[in-house]
Amino acid sequence: MKKKYILSILLSAFLLGSCEDDFLDRAPLDQITDENFWQTEEQLELAVDAMYGYLKAKNTVDMAIMGDNTYWPSNNNFKQIGSGNFSYDLSTINNEWTGLYTGIRQANTFLANYKNAAVQDPEKAEELAAQVRVIRAYLYSYLTAFFGDVPLVTEPLGIDELYGPRDPREEVVDFMLAELDMAAEHLPAEIPTGDDAGRLNKGAALALKARIALYNERWEVAEEAAKAVMDMGIYELFDVGDPSSNYRRLFTYEGKLSGGNNRETIISRLHLEGVSDHNLSREIQVPDQGVRWNPTKSLVDDYLMSDGLPIEKSPLYSVNTYNEVFENRDPRMTQTILEPGSPWGGRYDSSPEHKDADPSNDHPDIFVVPKFSSDKRGAATYTGYYFTKYVEPSTVGQVSKDVNDIHLLRYAEVLLTYAEARLEQGELTQEDVDMTINKLRDRVGMKHMDLAELTANGLDIREEVRRERRIELALEGQRYFDIIRWRKGDLLAKDVKGTNVNWLSNKEDAAGLRTDDKGFIIVLNGNRFEEPKNYLWPIPLEQLQLNPELGQNPGW
Repeated sequence: MKKKYILSILLSAFLLGSCEDDFLDRAPLDQITDENFWQTEEQLELAVDAMYGYLKAKNTVDMAIMGDNTYWPSNNNFKQIGSGNFSYDLSTINNEWTGLYTGIRQANTFLANYKNAAVQDPEKAEELAAQVRVIRAYLYSYLTAFFGDVPLVTEPLGIDELYGPRDPREEVVDFMLAELDMAAEHLPAEIPTGDDAGRLNKGAALALKARIALYNERWEVAEEAAKAVMDMGIYELFDVGDPSSNYRRLFTYEGKLSGGNNRETIISRLHLEGVSDHNLSREIQVPDQGVRWNPTKSLVDDYLMSDGLPIEKSPLYSVNTYNEVFENRDPRMTQTILEPGSPWGGRYDSSPEHKDADPSNDHPDIFVVPKFSSDKRGAATYTGYYFTKYVEPSTVGQVSKDVNDIHLLRYAEVLLTYAEARLEQGELTQEDVDMTINKLRDRVGMKHMDLAELTANGLDIREEVRRERRIELALEGQRYFDIIRWRKGDLLAKDVKGTNVNWLSNKEDAAGLRTDDKGFIIVLNGNRFEEPKNYLWPIPLEQLQLNPELGQNPGW
């Protein structure tokens, strides 16, 4: 498995350079070229394996930094984008453009050559091509979400050959949807297992189609694609029989596709120990520094109370201490955000010569109170909160030794897509809610959503469906894109806040922190959002210099 992975990495280098014009007509006999490579089924499989490297990995989670669910303390380009304080020369803008088009170029190279191979079963070649079509559509989905209109390139051109104007976003969306339909016809329906775990199947093509359609307000298409996935009857929510931990454990090693117990994740980026490790668990609860991922007050406040009502309406919400923040809440809250009394990896230093945030704590592996001083004797927080979602406890104390899967598209999202698409067409029924949102709530033992109760309590159904999406998909890189497509940019312009220092038992540790007039920590201010400017990224400066015909997005 590792050998095959490494071979695919080496092959990527070939494919990236395989389309350059040779100064000689004759293909070199001692090098891999288009003329001598696309000959066997094994070569096609290696080329497809290389394509999987273009599925986003931890950088999908990094994109959560652009939204309002988490705060990243140090300088970060995604953080700048979310704050609205950036320009078209920001490196990430160009890196995303070139990286996505590099993957598209590799996909185009495959699709231009795969029929040249001698394959015993032609349908096998079409199945491999279908996997590539799904990945190409995935890459274009990010380009259109970031930039709107983009060049639609289907030939194996180089990055420096992307001359000419951009194509309308709607045309690119039409292309993606058609490609995914074609891919679905050639992909197997069953969930890949064993050595094939993580490969794309028919469900992946349809689920991605549902997401792209939803993001582009093709409500009927989104509904139909999501329902097609649901009707396949092969996906189910990850459930280990414990509502108090079902959700959290999906994002640990227990939820790895290779383990065979996860029938929820449809598209993921798999990681192999010693080959493709990442550092997410440590960054979330790093035991000797300030944590990178800090849940915001905005996210914490959005979790419903156990009676199904928001905190501003529920009689159950009465907070005077930090611990009370976590009481009587949607169970996904304590499976996403670390609750006092929970095991964690951000250990306090309990050695006699040091005093930690809570000197009485005799169990440094149990979280007690938030720690604000970064003195290398425990994980320090900037908002007063820590995440537990996506933390594999066994790797927090190690640097870049994490190999839990990165979940790119889950069955849970498909259910949410179906509910939202039905709502936007004015057709959402209680039956729809019961077979989508309430299945998510059943997994954690949360009170059902009842449309009649929402209306009776003066709650907006659209806002509640959107809240459900935020809660279920927190820290999965979707929040920023949801805010953008819902045209709710004002959310990104708000100050980033944390917990209330008056609730803390260790107030002295939070002394000197900037707070508002109610005692809530002000972590970041100065955010802005210009409409319509910030609903799209600017075309990168480097690309405009190469191709002035690209033009620029409004306001940039």
